[in-house]
Amino acid sequence: MGKIRASGGYRELRSFQISTVIYDATIWFCEKFLDPRSRTVDQMVQSARSGRQNIAEGSRAAATSSQTELRLVNVARASLEELLLDYEDFLRHRHLPQWHPDSPEAMRVRDIGRKAAKEDRSDRSDPSDQTDLEGKQAPTRIADDAHYALYAPWLDHADPAIRANAAICIIHQANTLLDRQIEALEAQFIDGGGYSEQLAVARLAKRSADRAGTPDPIPPCPQCGKPMALRTAKTGKNEGKQFWGCTAYPECKGITPC
Repeated sequence: MGKIRASGGYRELRSFQISTVIYDATIWFCEKFLDPRSRTVDQMVQSARSGRQNIAEGSRAAATSSQTELRLVNVARASLEELLLDYEDFLRHRHLPQWHPDSPEAMRVRDIGRKAAKEDRSDRSDPSDQTDLEGKQAPTRIADDAHYALYAPWLDHADPAIRANAAICIIHQANTLLDRQIEALEAQFIDGGGYSEQLAVARLAKRSADRAGTPDPIPPCPQCGKPMALRTAKTGKNEGKQFWGCTAYPECKGITPC
């Protein structure tokens, strides 16, 4: 029997791919521009990691719990929002300019994500759950590097303001993707129910399939139609043998041999 609900396949989610870019960019940003002993570094790296990891964990949890999946994706969204504020704080505390959302610089970074989404025609559903199996790591690493390379002119820039502003733009893109993902998961939960409900439906369907073409183990009475009960003859030539007797006895004396 296959899985009741698909799970895994998170490496094909654009939200996970963008979150991986954000995680890598944040580590390298902190290494270059922040004091490694600073509490801010720990908070930024942890927020970036939480955003990525919870998308993956939510996807894996989908097999057994819709609510857990939804909760973890919400945690990912909240973590990236916290990271967004840290980047904004970095700019503000150093009196560095923050790009307007519709500025030419911000539009160029956002267009990278839009172009990548249009060119990527891969199947995002991926119910096969094969993305975590051994032997898949090399292609995944190439994909991660390729995604980062799209934003490298900004994320590897010598100017910390450009790096921080680019990270802010990319985080906004990830948050938009996660908002859509959360909305879709909520609609799916409302329409299809949770894992427990789907398990009950699958169990009933299995029972119906097992019983198809099999006679009812308790036959109806041939005379009155009421259910029969298994009885044992106490006298006569059939003494000790079992037979079906009507549950309406003595009003109905219908019998059926076993």
